[in-house]
Amino acid sequence: MSKQSHNDLPIGVFDSGVGGLTVLKAIREELPNENLVYLGDTARLPYGTKTPASIERYATQAAAKLQEQGIKLLVVACNTASAVALDALRTALAPLVVIGVVEPGATAAVDARPGGEHLVLATEATVRLGAYKTAILAQDPEATVREQACEMLVSLAEEGWSDGHIAQAIVRRYLDEADGAALDTIILGCTHFPLLKGVIQEVADDGVTIVDSASTTADVVRAALEAQDAIRGGDAPGYSRLLATDGATRFARVGGQFLGHDLSYSDVEVVDL
Repeated sequence: MSKQSHNDLPIGVFDSGVGGLTVLKAIREELPNENLVYLGDTARLPYGTKTPASIERYATQAAAKLQEQGIKLLVVACNTASAVALDALRTALAPLVVIGVVEPGATAAVDARPGGEHLVLATEATVRLGAYKTAILAQDPEATVREQACEMLVSLAEEGWSDGHIAQAIVRRYLDEADGAALDTIILGCTHFPLLKGVIQEVADDGVTIVDSASTTADVVRAALEAQDAIRGGDAPGYSRLLATDGATRFARVGGQFLGHDLSYSDVEVVDL
């Protein structure tokens, strides 16, 4: 394969559902000329209720489906899969570069406030796995990390209730439960939560840095492609393909909230793993 042909290959992105579309959107904004293919394993979501063995198996199958499409880099836009299966995926897909969402978010938090007080807002599964805490303390043993499960924020994001009194009250309740005083950063540890970044910033104390793992992951993707000299050339905008394992109509309805524009069920290709 020629260098140009290789660089024209898409970046693969997968998640257990639609939340990873925030990562896809961030990559599109950072790298508008890149081709992208997204897979949401909607038939088997949520991954967080499954055993680690099942999560690893599902993630490997999803990654293999994207590899069949011919990709030059894989982004695991799922916090649970990043926490459980990243090492297995890197081994199985080598030499393909595989990037998760936990490490970029942790690094951004440490860079923003070394030795700081960090709060991770995430789903119950991600909190239970403790992946962000492990990643942050590995880089900065002086840091303090608290984690708060925020399941209702997932529903707010999917319903499009990203601002207003209801969203503010729910975010405030979660921050109070987490004892959110004297924080340095709040890490959005779920790919749904970038939709709520504005209201979280409104409710948080002044001076708290909001760390968006979607945008920080996009920065890591750019750096990885530049290191391989694999940036797609030319001025033509890249394409985006959307794949799902079930429910094209719901994927389109909810996914449009995450991408910021309307989708039709015909924009989503249903595939088997």
